Amino acid sequence: MERVELNRDCDAVQVPSGDPVRLKQGTEVIISQSLGGTFTVQVPAYGGLFRIAGKDADALGKDPAESGAAQASGGDLESLVWDQLKTCYDPEIPVNIVDLGLVYGMTVTPRPEGGSVVDVKMTLTAQGCGMGASIAFDAKQKIEGLPGVAEANVDLVWDPPWNPQMISPEGRERLGLD
Repeated sequence: MERVELNRDCDAVQVPSGDPVRLKQGTEVIISQSLGGTFTVQVPAYGGLFRIAGKDADALGKDPAESGAAQASGGDLESLVWDQLKTCYDPEIPVNIVDLGLVYGMTVTPRPEGGSVVDVKMTLTAQGCGMGASIAFDAKQKIEGLPGVAEANVDLVWDPPWNPQMISPEGRERLGLD
């Protein structure tokens, strides 16, 4: 945990609601997690947790390139989307949503006028999980930042219900389950 003062105004997303917020320069924040190019911060003055995108890492005094926010270049769009999804984390769990088994499917559909539409079906570890809107917003924002993506849709689904057997071997190792 690292305590810093924002050196400029920056956009953030409230956790777990997913509501956008503008944090003001000079606000004291506590960086509680930095995974997948985003930062989860506690903001006592605003009363809660917020997620700051890697592109705004400089507001925290961090280098955006070091945050993991740098975009991959080259390769096919589907692979790039999967790579971006692997940078999305539940702020409470140190395993990305792909390795947690939360992403059930993804399609890329080229549009006649150019660009592609990306549709993602994902779930959460529990229907009552309050992180859904925040995680879905993070995934959508990261996918729409990829070159060639005109639109991204991230839909939360509940069938089939998630269970721990859906966690990848990499995720199981990270969580100490194996």
